[in-house]
Amino acid sequence: MYVTLEYYVTAIVCLITAFVIHRIYYKEKVKNQTSISISGIKWFGFAIFLWGFGALMNIILVQLVDIEKTNKIVIYLGVFISLTNSLSILLSLPSIEHQRERNIMVRLVQRFSEKEFVTLFSGVLLMIAFVFIVASYSNTEISNNFIWLIDIPISLIVAFALLNELSKAFANRAMKFMVVPCFLLFVLIVIAVTHRIIPQDKMLGYIDQEFWSLLGVITGVSFKFLFILLFSILLYSWKFLSEKELKQTELEILTTKKEELLNQNQKLVIANESHLDTITTLQRRLKENELKISSLEESTRIALSDRQKEVLGNLGICGSSKSYTEIAEAMNISLDGFQTHIYQIKKVLKISGADGKEQLITFAKTNELLKYASIQHKSTD
Repeated sequence: MYVTLEYYVTAIVCLITAFVIHRIYYKEKVKNQTSISISGIKWFGFAIFLWGFGALMNIILVQLVDIEKTNKIVIYLGVFISLTNSLSILLSLPSIEHQRERNIMVRLVQRFSEKEFVTLFSGVLLMIAFVFIVASYSNTEISNNFIWLIDIPISLIVAFALLNELSKAFANRAMKFMVVPCFLLFVLIVIAVTHRIIPQDKMLGYIDQEFWSLLGVITGVSFKFLFILLFSILLYSWKFLSEKELKQTELEILTTKKEELLNQNQKLVIANESHLDTITTLQRRLKENELKISSLEESTRIALSDRQKEVLGNLGICGSSKSYTEIAEAMNISLDGFQTHIYQIKKVLKISGADGKEQLITFAKTNELLKYASIQHKSTD
C-alpha cells in the first residue's frame, strides 16, 4: 500500500511541477535564447518529469497490467529512467551560477557540448547495462537488487555534485542557511539508494518489514520533494537577483581594476616622478572608474518595479520626441497614472529640477533600461 501511494503522489506532483517548469522555460527562452541558466531550467524540469513518468509507468505496469513489481522488466525500466534522470541533473549543473571553483563533474560536463556528453554518457552506460541484462535476465539466482548496481554509483556521484553546486550557489547568494537542506537532500538520496540495493528479506532480522517499506517510501518521496523545493528557491533567486548579480560582478571587476591601477600609480610615482603624463593618464582612468563604480553602486541600491522599468524604457526610447501624454496613450494608461509613475521614479532616483525628464532619459540609457520598453519609436523621414 505504501509503495502504491508513493507512485501516485510522485506521479501527480512531479508531472504537474515539470509542466510548470517547462512553461517557465519557454517563456524565459523567448527573452534570452543563449542563457546557460535557461538551459538549466530545461534539464531540471526534465529530471523532475522523469520521476513523474517513472512513477506513472509503475502504476500502469503494476496496477493496471498486473505485473509484479519485482519483475525484471519493471526493474530494468526503473534503472533506465533513473540513469536518464542522473544524466539530466548532470547537464543542469553548469547552469547553477556562482563565483567559486566548479566541481570536477561539472568541469567534465563543460568540456563537451550537450550532444557530445549525452552520446558519451549513453554509450558507456549502455555497454555496462548490456552486460548486466545478459547476466541477470535468465538467471533466477541473481537478485533484482543486484541490477540496481548499474545505477547506484552514478546516483551517488550526481548527488554529491548536486550538493556541492547547490551549497556554493546558495552561499554565493548570502543564503548559507540553505546548506542544511542541501545536505539533507544528499542524505535522503543516499538512504533511498541504499534501500534499493539491500534485499528486504535481509533486513527482516533487524527491522520490522512494514517499517522498512515505509522508510523506503518516505525517503523516496522526501528527496524528490526537497529537490523540487531547492530548485524552486534557486530559480526564484536566479530570476529576481540575476540582474543585480550581474551588476555586482561588474562592480567587483571594476573594483579590482581600480586596485590594480592604484598599485601601478603608486609604483610609477615612487619609481620616477618624471613620468607625470603617465601618472595623469592613470589618475584620469581612476577617476572614470570611480565614477562608474559610484554609478553602479547607486544603481544596485535602487529597486524599481517592472512597471517603473517599462516607463523608463519607453521614456528612454521616445522621450526626446514625444510628450508624456503621447507616451501614456501608447502605453494605454492615463496621463495621471503615467505622471504618478514619473513622480515615484524621480523620488526613488532623487531627481529634481526643470531638466528632470532629460535626467530620466539619461538614466534609462545609462542603466540599460531600454530593453524593458513596451512601445517602439517610429522615426519620421
